[in-house]
Amino acid sequence: MKDDLSRYLRLAANQEIVITRHGRPAGVLIGFESEEDWFEYQLEQNPEFLHRIAAAREAIRQGKGVPLEEVRSSRGGLTTR
Repeated sequence: MKDDLSRYLRLAANQEIVITRHGRPAGVLIGFESEEDWFEYQLEQNPEFLHRIAAAREAIRQGKGVPLEEVRSSRGGLTTR
């Protein structure tokens, strides 16, 4: 594998590659097409970020969320992309 690492990294940009040792899964190679993909991956793996997302979802379940329409009207017509 080490001789073809660049090739495997290019392939991993589109799909995870399972690395085996003696025919058994030993790891996963994950590639990124862009810096944005890398940033998103880091967020998804960050325990603090995941905790904040879970807390926000719980707040919404408890009815403590703010409707998007209310956010838009309070920010002078906030638009989405």
